[in-house]
Amino acid sequence: MQYNELTDEEKYVIEHKGTERPFSGKYYEFYEEGVYTCKKCGAKLFDSSSKFSSGCGWPSFDDDLGTVKRVPDADGRRTEIVCAKCGGHLGHVFEGEGFTPKNTRHCVNSLSIDFEKENQ
Repeated sequence: MQYNELTDEEKYVIEHKGTERPFSGKYYEFYEEGVYTCKKCGAKLFDSSSKFSSGCGWPSFDDDLGTVKRVPDADGRRTEIVCAKCGGHLGHVFEGEGFTPKNTRHCVNSLSIDFEKENQ
């Protein structure tokens, strides 16, 4: 499979399960209409209609497009989310916080995703 070229910082997050600093990502306070894709392989992950402001410091989505896989973290306390196509680390998912009616928050690193504007 052919993957997109990643910067060292993107590799740290996507391939080595790192985390970008909170409130620093370009998609944190970004609300255009379109689709968020995997930075590594281009798979469509989240629709902009599922994005919401959680105040957590990272982009938050209450739903995915069926292309996000949940994996128990090694510490057993959190659930990691990865791209189902390439396995790239996206962030973590949390449930029961009450931010939206779906009661789910996909907390995603901006470095793990790209954005395709609607009608592009």
